[in-house]
Amino acid sequence: MLAHGAVAGLLLRYAYPRIAPERRRALMGWWSGKLLRILNVHAHVRGEGPAAGAVMIAANHVSWLDIFLISSVRPTRFIAKGEVRDWPIVGWIADKAGTLFVRRGQWRDTARINAKVHEALVEGDCLGLFPEGFTTEGDTLLCFHAALFAPAVANRALVRPTAIRYTKPDGALCREASFIGERSFMESLALIIGERRIDANLEFGEPIATVASHRRDVAREAERRVASLLGLSPPDRRR
Repeated sequence: MLAHGAVAGLLLRYAYPRIAPERRRALMGWWSGKLLRILNVHAHVRGEGPAAGAVMIAANHVSWLDIFLISSVRPTRFIAKGEVRDWPIVGWIADKAGTLFVRRGQWRDTARINAKVHEALVEGDCLGLFPEGFTTEGDTLLCFHAALFAPAVANRALVRPTAIRYTKPDGALCREASFIGERSFMESLALIIGERRIDANLEFGEPIATVASHRRDVAREAERRVASLLGLSPPDRRR
């Protein structure tokens, strides 16, 4: 794990600034896949992954592994809360790999965020977000925040609802893979390493068009489709 992190450091410091975007995405996909193999996390993908073009992935959020699970299939730049930057190793890698960090209270600065997203989409990057805003263990779904879909609507990007669930070899939910509550990054990493095998189930839903749509409608539809992929009921917004 440490050696693989050192490889990331060398690539991001010396190679990334000098190579074309296509090569960067290829390296991101390779590195993410290798990280999963090191941790004995086996990816199982269902549904057709996002094609080229203006695409944003909207997924439920379970673990810091989510970023690398998705990127192993379709290299993706994420819109993430600023706290992620403070995570050991992973935060630094995410920062140097082009993650768009947003501090609390800055979502109202839509013009700046939309401009950054537009720039990334023009370069051919796939963007990803976790619209729940918090992690779960994968057995429930929180309400999707409509404000997070504003960049997708502003840039007329297709939204791909995506479901993530981690299980043990017997099919039971792997709660050790989740990054919830007061669990620190190092505690989470220790729990993951302690598992003999983790099956990471990633399923892509049908895309949602955002042209002439309101961010609230896009958020509700993405929420409904992710819930369906997980076999869960949509969140009760009356609470």
